[in-house]
Amino acid sequence: MTSSPYETAESHDRLARVVREHAGRLAASLIQVTGDFSAAEDLVQDAVLVALKHWPEEGIPERPDAWLFTVARRRGLDLLRRQENYRRKLEQLRWPPETKPEPDERLRLVFTCCHPALTQEAQIALTLRVVCGLTTAQIARAFLVRESTVAQRITRAKQKITKAGIPYRVPADEELADRLSQVLAVIYLLFNEGYLSTAEQAQSHDLADDAEWLAALLHRLMPTEPEVAGLLTLIRLHRARTAARFTPGGTLVRLQDQDRALWDHEAITAATALLTRAIKRQRPGPYQLQAAIVACHAEAARWEDTDWEQIVLLYDMLLHLAPSPVTRLHRAVALRYTRGAEAALADVDGLATELDRYYLFHATRADLLRALGHPDEARTADRLALDLTANPAERAVLQERVGP
Repeated sequence: MTSSPYETAESHDRLARVVREHAGRLAASLIQVTGDFSAAEDLVQDAVLVALKHWPEEGIPERPDAWLFTVARRRGLDLLRRQENYRRKLEQLRWPPETKPEPDERLRLVFTCCHPALTQEAQIALTLRVVCGLTTAQIARAFLVRESTVAQRITRAKQKITKAGIPYRVPADEELADRLSQVLAVIYLLFNEGYLSTAEQAQSHDLADDAEWLAALLHRLMPTEPEVAGLLTLIRLHRARTAARFTPGGTLVRLQDQDRALWDHEAITAATALLTRAIKRQRPGPYQLQAAIVACHAEAARWEDTDWEQIVLLYDMLLHLAPSPVTRLHRAVALRYTRGAEAALADVDGLATELDRYYLFHATRADLLRALGHPDEARTADRLALDLTANPAERAVLQERVGP
Protein backbone atom coordinates (compact mmCIF):
# COMPACT_ATOMS: atom_id res chain seq x y z
CA MET A 1 0.00 0.00 0.00
CA THR A 2 1.42 3.40 -1.01
CA SER A 3 1.65 5.78 1.91
CA SER A 4 0.41 9.35 1.73
CA PRO A 5 3.16 11.93 1.27
CA TYR A 6 1.76 13.82 4.27
CA GLU A 7 1.68 11.22 7.01
CA THR A 8 4.40 12.80 9.19
CA ALA A 9 3.90 15.77 11.52
CA GLU A 10 6.64 17.63 9.65
CA SER A 11 4.82 17.14 6.35
CA HIS A 12 1.54 18.33 7.85
CA ASP A 13 3.32 21.44 9.12
CA ARG A 14 4.78 22.12 5.67
CA LEU A 15 1.37 21.66 4.06
CA ALA A 16 -0.19 24.12 6.51
CA ARG A 17 2.60 26.67 5.89
CA VAL A 18 2.17 26.52 2.12
CA VAL A 19 -1.61 26.87 2.32
CA ARG A 20 -1.40 29.82 4.71
CA GLU A 21 1.29 31.58 2.71
CA HIS A 22 -0.63 31.46 -0.56
CA ALA A 23 -4.09 32.03 0.97
CA GLY A 24 -3.11 35.56 2.01
CA ARG A 25 -1.92 36.44 -1.48
CA LEU A 26 -4.98 34.85 -3.04
CA ALA A 27 -7.26 36.95 -0.83
CA ALA A 28 -5.48 40.12 -1.94
CA SER A 29 -5.87 39.25 -5.64
CA LEU A 30 -9.52 38.27 -5.34
CA ILE A 31 -10.50 41.42 -3.47
CA GLN A 32 -9.05 43.47 -6.33
CA VAL A 33 -10.84 41.36 -8.92
CA THR A 34 -14.27 41.01 -7.32
CA GLY A 35 -14.44 44.22 -5.31
CA ASP A 36 -16.29 42.23 -2.67
CA PHE A 37 -14.48 41.59 0.60
CA SER A 38 -16.78 38.87 1.95
CA ALA A 39 -17.12 37.10 -1.37
CA ALA A 40 -13.35 37.05 -1.83
CA GLU A 41 -12.82 35.52 1.61
CA ASP A 42 -15.47 32.87 0.88
CA LEU A 43 -13.68 31.97 -2.35
CA VAL A 44 -10.36 31.69 -0.51
CA GLN A 45 -11.84 29.44 2.16
CA ASP A 46 -13.41 27.22 -0.49
CA ALA A 47 -10.09 26.90 -2.31
CA VAL A 48 -8.23 26.15 0.93
CA LEU A 49 -10.69 23.39 1.85
CA VAL A 50 -10.26 21.79 -1.56
CA ALA A 51 -6.46 21.99 -1.19
CA LEU A 52 -6.53 20.41 2.26
CA LYS A 53 -8.60 17.58 0.80
CA HIS A 54 -6.43 16.86 -2.26
CA TRP A 55 -2.87 17.86 -1.40
CA PRO A 56 -2.30 15.33 1.41
CA GLU A 57 -2.84 12.52 -1.13
CA GLU A 58 -1.63 14.13 -4.34
CA GLY A 59 1.22 16.27 -2.99
CA ILE A 60 1.68 20.04 -3.18
CA PRO A 61 1.46 21.18 -6.82
CA GLU A 62 4.39 22.89 -8.51
CA ARG A 63 2.45 26.18 -8.58
CA PRO A 64 0.29 26.27 -5.42
CA ASP A 65 -0.76 29.86 -6.15
CA ALA A 66 -2.05 29.02 -9.64
CA TRP A 67 -3.76 25.86 -8.33
CA LEU A 68 -5.61 27.77 -5.60
CA PHE A 69 -6.50 30.59 -7.98
CA THR A 70 -7.97 28.12 -10.48
CA VAL A 71 -10.18 26.56 -7.82
CA ALA A 72 -11.25 29.98 -6.57
CA ARG A 73 -11.97 31.05 -10.14
CA ARG A 74 -14.32 28.13 -10.65
CA ARG A 75 -16.10 28.95 -7.41
CA GLY A 76 -16.26 32.60 -8.41
CA LEU A 77 -17.95 32.10 -11.76
CA ASP A 78 -21.37 31.55 -10.22
CA LEU A 79 -20.92 34.66 -8.10
CA LEU A 80 -19.90 36.79 -11.07
CA ARG A 81 -22.80 35.59 -13.21
CA ARG A 82 -25.14 37.18 -10.70
CA GLN A 83 -23.50 40.57 -10.98
CA GLU A 84 -24.40 43.24 -13.50
CA ASN A 85 -20.80 43.68 -14.58
CA TYR A 86 -20.38 39.91 -15.07
CA ARG A 87 -18.59 40.03 -18.44
CA ARG A 88 -15.94 42.57 -17.38
CA LYS A 89 -15.25 40.78 -14.10
CA LEU A 90 -15.18 37.36 -15.74
CA GLU A 91 -12.44 38.51 -18.11
CA GLN A 92 -10.38 39.57 -15.10
CA LEU A 93 -10.73 36.18 -13.42
CA ARG A 94 -7.99 34.35 -15.23
CA TRP A 95 -4.48 33.22 -14.36
CA PRO A 96 -2.27 35.12 -14.11
CA PRO A 97 -4.38 38.13 -13.08
CA GLU A 98 -3.93 41.29 -15.13
CA THR A 99 -2.93 43.09 -11.95
CA LYS A 100 -0.27 40.91 -10.36
CA PRO A 101 -0.01 41.08 -6.58
CA GLU A 102 2.64 43.60 -5.58
CA PRO A 103 4.97 42.98 -2.64
CA ASP A 104 2.79 45.18 -0.42
CA GLU A 105 -0.55 43.58 -1.27
CA ARG A 106 -0.96 42.16 2.22
CA LEU A 107 -0.19 45.55 3.73
CA ARG A 108 -2.89 47.05 1.52
CA LEU A 109 -5.29 44.45 2.87
CA VAL A 110 -4.25 45.31 6.44
CA PHE A 111 -5.08 48.98 5.83
CA THR A 112 -8.44 47.98 4.32
CA CYS A 113 -9.30 46.00 7.44
CA CYS A 114 -8.20 48.92 9.62
CA HIS A 115 -10.61 51.43 8.11
CA PRO A 116 -11.79 54.02 10.70
CA ALA A 117 -15.43 53.17 9.93
CA LEU A 118 -14.88 49.98 11.95
CA THR A 119 -14.40 49.77 15.68
CA GLN A 120 -10.82 49.29 16.85
CA GLU A 121 -11.59 45.81 18.18
CA ALA A 122 -13.21 44.81 14.89
CA GLN A 123 -10.32 46.18 12.83
CA ILE A 124 -7.72 44.15 14.66
CA ALA A 125 -9.78 40.96 14.88
CA LEU A 126 -10.68 41.08 11.18
CA THR A 127 -7.10 41.64 10.08
CA LEU A 128 -5.72 38.86 12.23
CA ARG A 129 -8.34 36.48 10.85
CA VAL A 130 -8.43 37.42 7.16
CA VAL A 131 -4.91 38.64 6.43
CA CYS A 132 -2.86 36.68 8.94
CA GLY A 133 -4.86 33.46 9.12
CA LEU A 134 -5.18 33.26 12.91
CA THR A 135 -8.16 31.30 14.19
CA THR A 136 -10.90 32.97 16.18
CA ALA A 137 -9.72 30.99 19.21
CA GLN A 138 -6.17 32.37 18.90
CA ILE A 139 -7.49 35.92 18.53
CA ALA A 140 -9.78 35.47 21.53
CA ARG A 141 -6.83 34.40 23.67
CA ALA A 142 -4.82 37.41 22.48
CA PHE A 143 -7.65 39.77 23.50
CA LEU A 144 -8.58 37.81 26.66
CA VAL A 145 -12.22 37.65 25.48
CA ARG A 146 -14.67 34.92 24.47
CA GLU A 147 -14.32 33.23 21.09
CA SER A 148 -17.96 34.02 20.27
CA THR A 149 -17.26 37.73 20.83
CA VAL A 150 -14.42 37.68 18.31
CA ALA A 151 -16.56 35.80 15.78
CA GLN A 152 -19.29 38.44 16.03
CA ARG A 153 -16.79 41.27 15.58
CA ILE A 154 -15.36 39.67 12.45
CA THR A 155 -18.77 38.99 10.90
CA ARG A 156 -20.02 42.54 11.50
CA ALA A 157 -16.79 44.05 10.20
CA LYS A 158 -16.93 42.10 6.93
CA GLN A 159 -20.55 43.10 6.42
CA LYS A 160 -19.76 46.76 7.01
CA ILE A 161 -16.80 46.73 4.59
CA THR A 162 -18.97 45.20 1.87
CA LYS A 163 -21.95 47.50 2.40
CA ALA A 164 -19.83 50.65 2.67
CA GLY A 165 -17.71 49.75 -0.35
CA ILE A 166 -14.51 50.46 1.56
CA PRO A 167 -11.67 50.71 -1.01
CA TYR A 168 -8.81 48.24 -1.10
CA ARG A 169 -5.72 50.45 -0.98
CA VAL A 170 -3.07 51.99 1.20
CA PRO A 171 -4.67 55.30 2.25
CA ALA A 172 -3.33 58.67 1.18
CA ASP A 173 -0.62 60.26 3.31
CA GLU A 174 -3.10 62.46 5.16
CA GLU A 175 -5.16 59.39 6.11
CA LEU A 176 -2.33 57.21 7.43
CA ALA A 177 -2.36 58.57 10.97
CA ASP A 178 -6.00 57.59 11.47
CA ARG A 179 -5.22 53.93 10.88
CA LEU A 180 -1.64 53.61 12.06
CA SER A 181 -2.34 52.59 15.66
CA GLN A 182 -4.60 49.75 14.51
CA VAL A 183 -2.13 48.54 11.86
CA LEU A 184 0.66 48.54 14.45
CA ALA A 185 -1.56 46.63 16.90
CA VAL A 186 -2.28 43.98 14.28
CA ILE A 187 1.40 43.46 13.48
CA TYR A 188 2.24 43.39 17.18
CA LEU A 189 -0.36 40.73 17.97
CA LEU A 190 0.68 38.73 14.91
CA PHE A 191 4.27 38.71 16.16
CA ASN A 192 3.20 37.72 19.68
CA GLU A 193 1.33 34.74 18.27
CA GLY A 194 4.36 33.72 16.23
CA TYR A 195 6.90 34.30 19.00
CA LEU A 196 5.06 32.29 21.64
CA SER A 197 1.93 30.70 20.26
CA THR A 198 -1.37 30.48 22.11
CA ALA A 199 -2.12 27.36 20.06
CA GLU A 200 -0.74 23.85 20.44
CA GLN A 201 2.73 24.66 19.17
CA ALA A 202 5.65 26.37 20.87
CA GLN A 203 6.25 29.04 18.24
CA SER A 204 5.47 29.81 14.59
CA HIS A 205 8.42 31.10 12.58
CA ASP A 206 6.04 31.86 9.69
CA LEU A 207 3.90 34.26 11.72
CA ALA A 208 6.98 35.91 13.23
CA ASP A 209 8.45 36.25 9.73
CA ASP A 210 5.21 37.79 8.47
CA ALA A 211 5.11 40.27 11.34
CA GLU A 212 8.70 41.40 10.79
CA TRP A 213 8.14 41.65 7.04
CA LEU A 214 5.00 43.77 7.47
CA ALA A 215 6.70 45.98 10.06
CA ALA A 216 9.68 46.53 7.74
CA LEU A 217 7.35 47.30 4.83
CA LEU A 218 5.44 49.79 6.97
CA HIS A 219 8.73 51.38 8.03
CA ARG A 220 9.66 51.90 4.37
CA LEU A 221 6.25 53.49 3.82
CA MET A 222 6.56 55.73 6.90
CA PRO A 223 10.29 56.10 7.63
CA THR A 224 9.90 59.15 9.89
CA GLU A 225 7.23 57.63 12.15
CA PRO A 226 9.00 56.68 15.42
CA GLU A 227 6.37 54.21 16.59
CA VAL A 228 6.77 52.17 13.40
CA ALA A 229 10.52 52.07 14.01
CA GLY A 230 9.82 51.17 17.63
CA LEU A 231 7.71 48.17 16.69
CA LEU A 232 10.25 46.98 14.12
CA THR A 233 12.99 47.30 16.76
CA LEU A 234 10.90 45.39 19.30
CA ILE A 235 10.38 42.51 16.88
CA ARG A 236 14.02 42.36 15.82
CA LEU A 237 15.33 42.45 19.39
CA HIS A 238 13.11 39.55 20.37
CA ARG A 239 14.07 37.56 17.28
CA ALA A 240 17.76 38.14 17.96
CA ARG A 241 17.38 35.87 21.01
CA THR A 242 15.51 33.10 19.20
CA ALA A 243 18.37 30.57 19.16
CA ALA A 244 18.55 30.50 22.96
CA ARG A 245 14.82 30.38 23.78
CA PHE A 246 14.31 26.61 23.49
CA THR A 247 16.33 23.52 24.25
CA PRO A 248 16.90 21.01 21.39
CA GLY A 249 13.96 19.08 22.83
CA GLY A 250 11.65 22.09 22.61
CA THR A 251 11.62 23.08 26.28
CA LEU A 252 11.24 26.80 26.94
CA VAL A 253 14.37 28.37 28.49
CA ARG A 254 13.75 31.27 30.86
CA LEU A 255 15.53 34.53 30.08
CA GLN A 256 17.81 34.29 33.11
CA ASP A 257 18.93 30.80 32.04
CA GLN A 258 19.56 31.52 28.35
CA ASP A 259 23.01 31.16 26.83
CA ARG A 260 23.63 34.73 25.73
CA ALA A 261 26.44 33.64 23.46
CA LEU A 262 23.70 32.24 21.20
CA TRP A 263 22.03 35.63 20.80
CA ASP A 264 22.52 37.48 17.51
CA HIS A 265 24.53 40.42 18.84
CA GLU A 266 24.92 42.05 15.43
CA ALA A 267 21.14 42.12 15.08
CA ILE A 268 20.83 43.55 18.60
CA THR A 269 23.29 46.34 17.77
CA ALA A 270 21.47 47.20 14.53
CA ALA A 271 18.06 47.16 16.24
CA THR A 272 19.15 49.39 19.11
CA ALA A 273 20.62 51.85 16.60
CA LEU A 274 17.22 51.98 14.86
CA LEU A 275 15.56 52.61 18.23
CA THR A 276 18.03 55.38 19.07
CA ARG A 277 17.17 57.19 15.83
CA ALA A 278 13.46 56.88 16.62
CA ILE A 279 13.85 58.18 20.16
CA LYS A 280 15.72 61.25 18.89
CA ARG A 281 12.51 62.38 17.20
CA GLN A 282 11.17 63.04 20.72
CA ARG A 283 7.74 61.53 20.10
CA PRO A 284 7.66 58.67 22.62
CA GLY A 285 5.12 55.91 22.27
CA PRO A 286 4.27 52.46 23.65
CA TYR A 287 6.24 50.47 21.06
CA GLN A 288 9.38 52.53 21.54
CA LEU A 289 9.11 52.02 25.30
CA GLN A 290 8.57 48.29 24.96
CA ALA A 291 11.55 48.10 22.63
CA ALA A 292 13.64 50.03 25.16
CA ILE A 293 12.69 47.51 27.86
CA VAL A 294 13.74 44.59 25.66
CA ALA A 295 16.94 46.47 24.80
CA CYS A 296 17.80 46.65 28.52
CA HIS A 297 17.68 42.85 28.61
CA ALA A 298 19.42 42.37 25.27
CA GLU A 299 22.34 44.64 26.13
CA ALA A 300 23.05 43.03 29.52
CA ALA A 301 26.04 40.70 29.27
CA ARG A 302 24.68 38.64 32.18
CA TRP A 303 21.33 38.32 33.92
CA GLU A 304 22.92 39.89 36.99
CA ASP A 305 23.83 42.98 34.92
CA THR A 306 20.20 43.77 34.03
CA ASP A 307 19.27 47.38 34.83
CA TRP A 308 16.04 46.68 36.70
CA GLU A 309 15.67 50.25 37.97
CA GLN A 310 15.64 51.49 34.38
CA ILE A 311 13.16 48.78 33.38
CA VAL A 312 10.73 49.73 36.17
CA LEU A 313 11.00 53.37 35.11
CA LEU A 314 10.25 52.44 31.50
CA TYR A 315 7.22 50.43 32.62
CA ASP A 316 5.98 53.45 34.58
CA MET A 317 6.24 55.55 31.41
CA LEU A 318 4.50 52.84 29.42
CA LEU A 319 1.64 52.67 31.92
CA HIS A 320 1.24 56.44 31.65
CA LEU A 321 0.90 56.27 27.85
CA ALA A 322 -0.94 52.95 27.49
CA PRO A 323 -2.27 51.59 30.79
CA SER A 324 -3.18 47.91 30.80
CA PRO A 325 -3.34 45.11 33.39
CA VAL A 326 -0.84 42.99 31.40
CA THR A 327 1.70 45.82 31.48
CA ARG A 328 1.13 46.17 35.23
CA LEU A 329 1.82 42.46 35.56
CA HIS A 330 5.12 42.77 33.69
CA ARG A 331 6.08 45.76 35.83
CA ALA A 332 5.47 43.66 38.94
CA VAL A 333 7.96 41.09 37.64
CA ALA A 334 10.58 43.82 37.29
CA LEU A 335 9.64 45.23 40.70
CA ARG A 336 10.69 41.95 42.29
CA TYR A 337 14.32 42.77 41.50
CA THR A 338 14.19 46.30 42.92
CA ARG A 339 11.86 46.05 45.93
CA GLY A 340 11.57 42.32 46.53
CA ALA A 341 9.11 39.46 45.93
CA GLU A 342 6.67 40.58 48.62
CA ALA A 343 6.10 44.00 47.03
CA ALA A 344 5.80 42.37 43.62
CA LEU A 345 3.22 39.86 44.89
CA ALA A 346 1.10 42.64 46.34
CA ASP A 347 0.96 44.29 42.91
CA VAL A 348 0.16 40.99 41.20
CA ASP A 349 -2.63 40.15 43.64
CA GLY A 350 -4.21 43.49 42.81
CA LEU A 351 -4.75 42.25 39.26
CA ALA A 352 -6.74 39.13 40.20
CA THR A 353 -10.10 40.39 38.94
CA GLU A 354 -8.80 41.58 35.57
CA LEU A 355 -6.39 38.73 34.79
CA ASP A 356 -7.93 35.68 36.42
CA ARG A 357 -8.25 33.95 33.01
CA TYR A 358 -4.70 34.82 31.92
CA TYR A 359 -2.19 32.02 32.43
CA LEU A 360 0.79 34.32 32.97
CA PHE A 361 -0.94 35.98 35.94
CA HIS A 362 -1.10 32.65 37.77
CA ALA A 363 2.39 31.55 36.63
CA THR A 364 3.90 34.83 37.85
CA ARG A 365 2.04 34.60 41.12
CA ALA A 366 3.29 31.02 41.58
CA ASP A 367 6.89 32.08 41.01
CA LEU A 368 6.60 34.81 43.63
CA LEU A 369 4.88 32.54 46.15
CA ARG A 370 7.64 29.99 45.70
CA ALA A 371 10.29 32.67 46.30
CA LEU A 372 8.49 33.67 49.51
CA GLY A 373 8.44 30.10 50.84
CA HIS A 374 4.84 29.07 50.06
CA PRO A 375 5.29 25.95 47.86
CA ASP A 376 1.74 24.58 48.26
CA GLU A 377 0.09 27.85 47.21
CA ALA A 378 2.61 28.09 44.36
CA ARG A 379 1.62 24.65 43.02
CA THR A 380 -2.04 25.63 43.15
CA ALA A 381 -1.32 28.76 41.12
CA ASP A 382 0.76 26.76 38.63
CA ARG A 383 -2.11 24.31 38.15
CA LEU A 384 -4.41 27.22 37.31
CA ALA A 385 -1.85 28.50 34.80
CA LEU A 386 -1.51 25.02 33.29
CA ASP A 387 -5.25 24.89 32.65
CA LEU A 388 -5.13 28.21 30.78
CA THR A 389 -2.41 27.59 28.18
CA ALA A 390 -2.22 25.24 25.21
CA ASN A 391 1.39 26.06 24.31
CA PRO A 392 3.42 22.85 24.77
CA ALA A 393 6.63 24.63 25.79
CA GLU A 394 4.84 26.57 28.52
CA ARG A 395 2.91 23.51 29.63
CA ALA A 396 6.15 21.53 30.00
CA VAL A 397 7.60 24.17 32.34
CA LEU A 398 4.41 24.39 34.38
CA GLN A 399 4.00 20.62 34.54
CA GLU A 400 7.50 20.28 35.92
CA ARG A 401 6.65 22.80 38.63
CA VAL A 402 3.37 21.10 39.51
CA GLY A 403 4.94 17.66 39.63
CA PRO A 404 3.29 14.27 39.07
